[in-house]
Amino acid sequence: METIPPGALAALIGLVTGSVLGLAARLGDFCTLGALETAVWGGDQRRLRMWGVILGTAIAATSLLAAAGQIDTGATIYHAIRWNPAASVLGGVTFGYGMALAGNCGFGALARFGGGDLRSLVIVVVISIFGFVTLSGPLAPLRDLAFPQEPSDGLQSLAVSAAQVTGLPPLALALAIAAAAFGWGILHRPMRSEPHRIGWAVAVGLAVTAALWGTSAISHATLGAVAVEGHTFTAPLGRTLLWMMTSSAGGLSFSVGSVLGVLAGAWLGSRRKRSFRWEACEDPRELGRQVGGAALMGVGGVVALGCSVGQGITAFATLAWSAPVTLAAISAGAVFGLRRLIAGFQPD
Repeated sequence: METIPPGALAALIGLVTGSVLGLAARLGDFCTLGALETAVWGGDQRRLRMWGVILGTAIAATSLLAAAGQIDTGATIYHAIRWNPAASVLGGVTFGYGMALAGNCGFGALARFGGGDLRSLVIVVVISIFGFVTLSGPLAPLRDLAFPQEPSDGLQSLAVSAAQVTGLPPLALALAIAAAAFGWGILHRPMRSEPHRIGWAVAVGLAVTAALWGTSAISHATLGAVAVEGHTFTAPLGRTLLWMMTSSAGGLSFSVGSVLGVLAGAWLGSRRKRSFRWEACEDPRELGRQVGGAALMGVGGVVALGCSVGQGITAFATLAWSAPVTLAAISAGAVFGLRRLIAGFQPD
């Protein structure tokens, strides 16, 4: 840190680990909405089962490093801010419904933009704008009134809560949860027939843990000047956009590196598959639906303190109380939105 500023070092960690997520999206077919859509309507659970491998890997690695004092999970927003169940449910459903309308979450839009889809750039920009409208703009007072953010009074961990009931060590319970998630993913025969999916799922889980590990080390070295962060793609999209325009919004940080890393990884992945091609929207109605969905994601993601990746993977890696509730709400909103879209194409 004597030669590289802490913020730049955190951005480098975000860049490297984010590029793994971007590569996984293009080469491993990692996508939240796609996993739900193929599982519910296509009868194909392979992409959904990737989530079991991802969560199992991330929970196990994060829990082991946290037990060794290498990751400060209590400093993440998922534990430092008192959990508001209503915010998780309402924000999650709003985000999920918007994801269905837009056809992608923030992370998915970044990955598709990295492959040349200009429609996804519109989604990224709209999420950025409405995320900051809700975070610190005109909707911020209403959000503070409806969902006040107060400091928590302890670690909001599923493993710790279960340990208080069972008397078992929290680490053992965390590893049991990780094993259950990993087993659910890997025991699916079609999933086992595609080792590359398993490999990319493990890579995503390790990348999420590496991000928490790296920012924890920098936070410790700077006495908290740099926050402990993990990958999430709602407010960080806005921070990246502002940084690129004005070098403000907190300056160079993990969030900026994370967003740029996903773009870089997705671009490299699309080049590797020879699938990069420029695409644009030719249907104004489709574009309007995508803009509306992106706006809902910006609002919902900020209210819920995370998106499908932020709450669904990063918060889950720390076993935060909010993670399963928010992920379930996002999934429910997305399935409802997809059902409405599909029904719209059916004859009366």
